[in-house]
Amino acid sequence: MIKLFVTDLDGCISHPFKTPDWQAINSIRELNLKSRDSEHIPPITICTGRPFPYAEAVAQWLDVRVPFIFESAGMFSWEGYHIETAISTSDGELNPILELKSWLKKDILPNYPAAVLEFTKMMDAGVVCQDLEMNEQIHQRVLEKVEMDYPDLEVHATEISVNILMPGNDKLQGIKLLSEALDINLDEMAYIGDSSGDVPALKRVKMPFAPINAHQLAKDSGEVIELDTTKAVLEAYHRIIEYNKSF
Repeated sequence: MIKLFVTDLDGCISHPFKTPDWQAINSIRELNLKSRDSEHIPPITICTGRPFPYAEAVAQWLDVRVPFIFESAGMFSWEGYHIETAISTSDGELNPILELKSWLKKDILPNYPAAVLEFTKMMDAGVVCQDLEMNEQIHQRVLEKVEMDYPDLEVHATEISVNILMPGNDKLQGIKLLSEALDINLDEMAYIGDSSGDVPALKRVKMPFAPINAHQLAKDSGEVIELDTTKAVLEAYHRIIEYNKSF
């Protein structure tokens, strides 16, 4: 049985910077509400590289009541309204990330005017850039910087963002935080993601999915749904429910 459905945000719940498909969003929300009374319908939650305020807003759209998680292995719990992290935020472990945030502000942002720092992030350094060509240039510069000075760190990119993470402090670690908090095994979870940052989690859950708009690495790691973003998440939800009804 699948006891929890986890969805990425950008590229899955909606396209970044575009108005969501509210009809599909509402259908996902309705299924999530029904999960409270049906043994076949698991609750849904979010795993995202986006900053907390946006993740909280999307969780409210979907009426998420279980914790949600971040690409940088943080977990937000509604009870007590607090964030738990996989690594310490106070003993110097995050110094490489803080140094890279300073580098991004000093060496990247002045040269790429379409880029902005993701300033509300706690555990990783990242920029968002809607100019696809410029975003790719930033990605290459970040890869070169990390390879030269911080070879242990991870770099994940989407079409509109570049994120730098502590080693292993990724979405899979976030999934593990959820597993511990909810007492749900990874083989009792489903996950849908669209980018390289989703691959570690996709490879570990019972039912991995990728929408048709996903990067090839994500498609290679899960069942491809021939639908785009929100509709793909809704279809994955229905497939999970049908799977659970087989028990």
